[in-house]
Amino acid sequence: MALTKDFRDTIRDRAQRDAGFRQGLLREGLELICNGDFATGRAILRNYINATVGFPELARMTNISSPSLQRMFGPRGNPRAENLFGVLVQLQQQEGVNVELRVRSH
Repeated sequence: MALTKDFRDTIRDRAQRDAGFRQGLLREGLELICNGDFATGRAILRNYINATVGFPELARMTNISSPSLQRMFGPRGNPRAENLFGVLVQLQQQEGVNVELRVRSH
């Protein structure tokens, strides 16, 4: 039986060579959170963080400990808005993008 790459390694490898993929992960995670799918949004952002900046560097950037960040984006994470938005600001700066929220009327 052939060995397969670990999913995290696959995401990291693609993110390192494809800026569009990285930005898509970040955008998708943010959109899911804004639309109320917090668990999936946190999971995608966790993959994004692991594939790009990493939790130790993000901890340095945000002044939030790496274990706290990992819990925030874990399956049972429940980050405070202040911490979540602080992380999102840093991720956008790191990626060189600016995410805008738009209000849509139904």
